[in-house]
Amino acid sequence: MSTIVVASVPAEQFALYRTLQAHEDIAVECERLVETGADAVVPLVWATGPDEETVRAALEADPTTTDVELLSSFDGEWLYRMEWVDRVGVVLQMIANSEATIMEAWTDRERWWFRVLFPTREGLSSTHDYCEINDLRFDIELVREMEGDPSGRYGLTTEQFDALVAACEAGYFAVPRETDLDELAEDLDISHQALSERLRRGQEALVTDTLLLGKKSLG
Repeated sequence: MSTIVVASVPAEQFALYRTLQAHEDIAVECERLVETGADAVVPLVWATGPDEETVRAALEADPTTTDVELLSSFDGEWLYRMEWVDRVGVVLQMIANSEATIMEAWTDRERWWFRVLFPTREGLSSTHDYCEINDLRFDIELVREMEGDPSGRYGLTTEQFDALVAACEAGYFAVPRETDLDELAEDLDISHQALSERLRRGQEALVTDTLLLGKKSLG
């Protein structure tokens, strides 16, 4: 059974720790992580900082990186490709041994957070065991099964999921709106109040699950 997991590790146990500790004005977030052998990971890293030269120099001086290459820049952000060659054992274990896909990786300087798709629960268990054996802290914040009712994948009840889908398809979220709560509630055969509550709680659950979980510490 495929499983989405949000988990974190201490920043000092992961790549770019020196950069993040030495440069409080530099922030990074990973767009993609790909395993390239037994000892290295190639990430695409979005970075911000005082200027591109300062950011690149910090990344190149970090002992966990090699082959830093600027790929693109956009409105004060720079996209780099590099190799992480140290402190990435947990990522290598997830990708290579557990066949997981790391969907997102970000940091608040104290911890690195990962949103990971494990094809099986055994893969998650294997990663947890690896961290215990190697004295690495691996804190799981969320586990979401990908099989069964799709509403559960996003932290929604079935009623919230159905209400949000119906509202979207009917144009309730369009600008300008193509329907109102009364019409939508009548179509769903529920009260105006019940629909309003389902939409509000459903939107709160979506934002919490997709935007705030883990990243809440960034604010």
